[in-house]
Amino acid sequence: MFSHVMLGASDLDKSRKFYDALLGALGAKPGFTDPKNRTFWRHEGNTFGITKPINGEAACHGNGSTIGFAASSTEQADAAHAAGVAAGGTTCEDPPGWRGDKDAGGMYLAYLRDPGGNKVCLLHRPPKAA
Repeated sequence: MFSHVMLGASDLDKSRKFYDALLGALGAKPGFTDPKNRTFWRHEGNTFGITKPINGEAACHGNGSTIGFAASSTEQADAAHAAGVAAGGTTCEDPPGWRGDKDAGGMYLAYLRDPGGNKVCLLHRPPKAA
């Protein structure tokens, strides 16, 4: 459904450090910056990027918006959350943990905000029981 996700960032260096750490914990290689100073991460067929807004105005986060990244396990979600916090992110919402009954479609969620205030979620869904 999606071709990519792009977020505006006022401080590209802080945001790159944050996403290199967070996405690296999910298995992505460090981001690469193109000649237009946009940084992209490509992993498992997905593309995520950051850029200064084209219109020259300050980047801002969307109230009620969340970018969700898939984690292969609860341990990977926790590692990515910890890496993001260590790289300048701020934990938010409830502490990382299960929401709902994991045997009945529950999810493991870990929320934080990036240096620009965007809300990020690490999400792990357990495999469905046979």
